[in-house]
Amino acid sequence: MGQDRDVDVLARTLWGEARGEGAAGMVAVGWTIRNRAAKPSWWGRDIVSVCQAPYQFSCWNKSDPNYPYLSGAKQIPAGEYLRAREASLAVISGSQPDPTGGATHYYATTMAKPPAWAAQAKRTATIGRHVFFRDVP
Repeated sequence: MGQDRDVDVLARTLWGEARGEGAAGMVAVGWTIRNRAAKPSWWGRDIVSVCQAPYQFSCWNKSDPNYPYLSGAKQIPAGEYLRAREASLAVISGSQPDPTGGATHYYATTMAKPPAWAAQAKRTATIGRHVFFRDVP
């Protein structure tokens, strides 16, 4: 199961978090997850546990409208899933380099205000409607 589950869970997360951001945006979000998995901590120890850590990627919250698709109760449209899966494979294989500068966090610019942690973190990139950070306290 291992890598196949990593690819699938990452693809579902990328679909839930960044499907409107195109391939570059999905790859960037994927790298934040890969960067977290490379530094096991409270946020998880591998791709699956990082993606599904409580309240880290909102698409996995049971109250989120994306959750039925991520859990498999509803089907993600095939073309959209394939695009997310391609981004997932590019991140896991490393065929697309990290465009985030080692980010472990991001937020959407559509939020009413930035999260409190962003004030003391190192901003590394803005890709689409996401702002990426590392060294989050």
